[in-house]
Amino acid sequence: METYLKRNNKKWIPLAFLLIHSVAILIFTRGFLLTRTELPFHSTCSDASLSPCLSNSDHNHNQKQPKCWTKPVVDRVVIIVLDALRIDFLAPSAFFPEAKPWMDKLTVLQNLAFGNESSAKIFKAFADPPTTSLQRLKGLTTGGLPTFVDVGNSFGAPAIVEDNFINQLVLNGKRLVMMGDDTWTQLFPNQFHKSYPFPSFNVKDLDTVDNGCIEHLFPTLYKDDWDVLIAHFLGVDHAGHIFGVDSMPMINKLEQYNKVLEKVVDILESQAGPGGLHENTMVIVMGDHGQTLNGDHGGGTAEEVETTMFAMSTKRHTPSVPPEFDTSSCKQDPDGKKICISSIEQLDFAATLSALLGISFPFGSIGHVNPELYALSSSSLNLDNIELGNSGTQPAVNEWMKNYVNVLCVNAWQVKRYIDVYSNSSVVGFSSDDMSRISNLYSAAEHHWSNSIKHTLMDNDGNEDSTNTSALKAQIAAYLSFFSSVAELARSKWTEFNLTLMITGFVMLVISLILQSLAIFHGDKPFAVDSGLSTSAAFSLFIVLIRACSFLSNSYILEEGKVANFLLATTGLIKLRYSLMSKTMRKEAFIFLAMVSVLRVSIDIGLTKQAATSQFMSSSPTWMLGLAPDHPALTYASEIAPIVSVAVLICVLYRGIAKTHSEGIWKYVTVGSMLNYFLIALLWASESKIFVLDGFLQVIGGRNIIPQTVYAIGLLQLFLLASAHMFCAGKDKNWVIRAVALVSACSSPVILLSGKQGSMLALAYLLAGYCIMRLEGVERSTKSDGQNKFSKLDPLCVVQWSLLSVCMFFASGHWCAFDGLRYGAAFVGFDEFVLIRQAILLTIETFGFSIILSVFGLPLLIPIISQTPQAHGEKRHMLFQMYMLYGVISATTVTATILCVTIHRRHLMVWGLFAPKFVFDVVGLILTDVLICLASVYYL
Repeated sequence: METYLKRNNKKWIPLAFLLIHSVAILIFTRGFLLTRTELPFHSTCSDASLSPCLSNSDHNHNQKQPKCWTKPVVDRVVIIVLDALRIDFLAPSAFFPEAKPWMDKLTVLQNLAFGNESSAKIFKAFADPPTTSLQRLKGLTTGGLPTFVDVGNSFGAPAIVEDNFINQLVLNGKRLVMMGDDTWTQLFPNQFHKSYPFPSFNVKDLDTVDNGCIEHLFPTLYKDDWDVLIAHFLGVDHAGHIFGVDSMPMINKLEQYNKVLEKVVDILESQAGPGGLHENTMVIVMGDHGQTLNGDHGGGTAEEVETTMFAMSTKRHTPSVPPEFDTSSCKQDPDGKKICISSIEQLDFAATLSALLGISFPFGSIGHVNPELYALSSSSLNLDNIELGNSGTQPAVNEWMKNYVNVLCVNAWQVKRYIDVYSNSSVVGFSSDDMSRISNLYSAAEHHWSNSIKHTLMDNDGNEDSTNTSALKAQIAAYLSFFSSVAELARSKWTEFNLTLMITGFVMLVISLILQSLAIFHGDKPFAVDSGLSTSAAFSLFIVLIRACSFLSNSYILEEGKVANFLLATTGLIKLRYSLMSKTMRKEAFIFLAMVSVLRVSIDIGLTKQAATSQFMSSSPTWMLGLAPDHPALTYASEIAPIVSVAVLICVLYRGIAKTHSEGIWKYVTVGSMLNYFLIALLWASESKIFVLDGFLQVIGGRNIIPQTVYAIGLLQLFLLASAHMFCAGKDKNWVIRAVALVSACSSPVILLSGKQGSMLALAYLLAGYCIMRLEGVERSTKSDGQNKFSKLDPLCVVQWSLLSVCMFFASGHWCAFDGLRYGAAFVGFDEFVLIRQAILLTIETFGFSIILSVFGLPLLIPIISQTPQAHGEKRHMLFQMYMLYGVISATTVTATILCVTIHRRHLMVWGLFAPKFVFDVVGLILTDVLICLASVYYL
């Protein structure tokens, strides 16, 4: 009875640590990943009366349209978002060192921009990281900076409650029509007059969203029941994720977009005459973020944050911007023609569009009205009495500056109001020195406004002397300096950290580490008491601490896979030394070091995927092997090797069944895994070009049939194992049989989701794990008398197993960043998006080798000794110790990461490197704890 109670107490201990870790991480997260305080205030038209600026009636007697903060200068706006639009997709190839196949495909926009520069322009747009679609749409519409914590909402966008551009359009009676990416309807529910959303998360689907946009876009352009039209295309983003930038699907998408945009421009220009439906319409074609060459985005690299924008007004002869405020960068095209591209911050998008449409600026916007974008539609201002035959005439420029400087006055007052309210309302706010500097800049600009510019604007005598021109330019420069300082302050100090919560969470994790270490001593058996095991324990502790300390450096975090591989190789050399000394298992020691070397090569190749070309993103595993895809012999090898690896795995399982004399449910589960392996090999063979199975998938009902069958068999296997645990637990106490059944059942979906590299990785994992198991205790055998040598745990084998799992994470092509997730794996076997199902599949693919198989396969490290009741009890106790030790190693890693994040919370790379590392580690720890709980119930 006492033994039974002890056994069940052990099952509860992992659950207790799961709860402690969850609470500690939750507390720390609330202190670290706080978003900026979102104020509940909204701007209204009446607010402008509180500003020192001129109202519309003070300097404009044309009251045909209702006025708000500024006079509207466009009647309609067409916003076409091409998701993940790189700058070199739109800018001419002359702006880049080398022409690439994907450049110069959007020729219709280039011709418009460089054929009539006064009414159309291309901008190089800069996004603020993180560069996921949700954060970019939120930043574009609110005029604020995104926060890292919102990344977790990218797969289930919550409605934006902060004041935003869309909300202001609705409040001002504007009619909105949206089509495309359904993220818009999630962010702004019930805000659109008409909406045609399409599901956006199936990255394998390049056409559904785009075709939906095209279907509704052209008819809508002929209608007059809207003021703002938003069409969000996703084909380029999905093509990048699946095929990479340098691929035919990407080029085909860009060419398709060029035809669509050409037709859009034709429709607008056909109705752009006087009295026409689009007499005063602005069309904006823009990206929400960029993408790397292999189609990733989410981070803060130049390729990800640099996107582009094209803007065109159907009005002609708009005034030029004074050279002081012109950001153009110019080159010569192959024909010798001068072509120029300007620049714009996406932070300024909401304020600029609000000014163009004459609505209130969002309350929390810190951007400013971009002069070049604002000038494109300024021909509808009070320029009727000015000769505009030459768009660069000084009277036209001066009249534009008068309108623009008043817009900036309202803009600056709104930003200063928000900064003051935010600093007073927020938990931390801005420091007094920062607020004093901002206030001084604003006060100086306002003083100059009140004493000089305001009287100039109210003077309608047409006096355009050089003094007034200089004063206007100085006032604009003063406002722009104020905006620049506010944006710089917000970017550097926006995130609020609650150190009390962060330290509390850290201390709780440290306490849990101490308690979990003490739990290893649970029971009446000593742990590591002889000299051999004491040396092994000390060395193991040293290895764990070295790896934990490496997280204090951003360079070592970037090279985490190589660090883990180096430490694993170091433990392998120690084992080799003792193998040579004892003259036993030398073959296993050399094989283990060989597998570590193979993993090192795989890690190097996997990490270079971050800067790889599109060949790394193809369905072929050649990127994993470093083979040239155009060489026939290498292509054959790369296609056959995964299938051969599957065949080897089937043989290993068969021999395992035969050798252990497995019976009953355990045997059937293992046979089911062999069947799954065969189905996976059949799927890959039918997709390969070298096998004559082209029509096989169509015959059986499509390419999703086999993956779904594998999933179904896997679920059935898990159900049988759960039933066996409840009804057959006392009949078979052999851990090898039970562990092989469970690990093989879990391995099938992991291999399938990992692609053709999965079987080869599984084979390398199997060989390395087998060597660790065989080498377990080799050091002890050289220092003991040979009696009772399996009764105590060697901690070094658990450390090796943990390091091997880390190596597998990086060798499979992952890294701790959101652009390191392979979203395509979530749709293996399915075409439609279901959040929970796709999240489970993505989790299995990401953590399958590194956590799921590692935790469930840990009992395989226990030496096979006699099946006496005493030996069974010793193995049970050793297994409990192994799981506690594995949990301590995982928790130590996360504790070190949390300490690193706390220290570097103001580091330049906190959101680009440290925060993603924190998220991956804490998710991994919680998953590890959950699986240890399940494994304890299953094995103990």
